[in-house]
Amino acid sequence: MDKDIRAGEIAAALPQAFDAGLYFVGRLRTPWATRAECPHYGALDGPLCRIEIDDRWRPALLGLEGREFLQVLYFMHQARRDLLVQTPRTRAAPSGTFAIRSPVRPNPIALSRVRLEKVENGVLFVRGLDCIDGTPLVDIKPDR
Repeated sequence: MDKDIRAGEIAAALPQAFDAGLYFVGRLRTPWATRAECPHYGALDGPLCRIEIDDRWRPALLGLEGREFLQVLYFMHQARRDLLVQTPRTRAAPSGTFAIRSPVRPNPIALSRVRLEKVENGVLFVRGLDCIDGTPLVDIKPDR
């Protein structure tokens, strides 16, 4: 039995191949070095974080200035991907992966609504992230 499995948890065998590919467009810079340090939810009045956009994708930032809120999609690259049922530390009973906000999921993609403070030289300064420093950025969308 996997020693990292808590009572009541169920793991699955992962598929042999991926169904799709994606491009990381940058990195998220936060004050948290480990998953244990990360807040469970990002706070819009939380610490100032940076979204660093890779040079090739910087023209895609045109028009973001002046937006108040953004949706940020990112890849939780350090999360395991095989648990179907989990027993979070904050719950007494097991829950299905799709019923909780755990980073442990088949496709560890996260979505955060952030407050945009400013855009400067290909870097977005935001509040509201809840991930470890260096997390790969998948996409950014304006929030309405």
